[in-house]
Amino acid sequence: MRPLDRSLWVLLCRRSQRLWLMALCLWLGSCVEPALFEQYQQIAGGEWDKEKIYYFSFYVEEAEPAYDLQLEIRHDNRYPYQNLWLFIEEEPVYGALRRDTIECMLADEYGKWHGQGISLFQISIPLRKDYHFPIAGQYTLNVRHGMRRDSLPGIQELGITIRRK
Repeated sequence: MRPLDRSLWVLLCRRSQRLWLMALCLWLGSCVEPALFEQYQQIAGGEWDKEKIYYFSFYVEEAEPAYDLQLEIRHDNRYPYQNLWLFIEEEPVYGALRRDTIECMLADEYGKWHGQGISLFQISIPLRKDYHFPIAGQYTLNVRHGMRRDSLPGIQELGITIRRK
């Protein structure tokens, strides 16, 4: 081989190695374990009435591993506030009801929406990280808003995602 041919061959080999390495990284990065539970509920008319409670029931087969629970909120530009207060209750298989009050910041102080989207925005709010369910069985989370206004315009959907850690 002539010196010019050899340097061209080395250059082509290096580029093909980079392409294979990039393809491998993309393939490995796309191997995300599916969610144990993922469900969205549409809010009728895009107006969330204060009395309306949304229920999410799911079954946990293994209590030992840790789980991440996330609340998913989809809203549009009609939502009039920067934040959203929520009351969340967890009904375990047995035992006391667990209640949480959380504040979800949907926009910054300048009114720029957090999350992803253009006219419909989605934001993921961590509810629990590295959470261990006490025992296997049927659980229910229910969500209602705690804002002073009786009807909240602009909230389109609520969802819960549970992934094994």
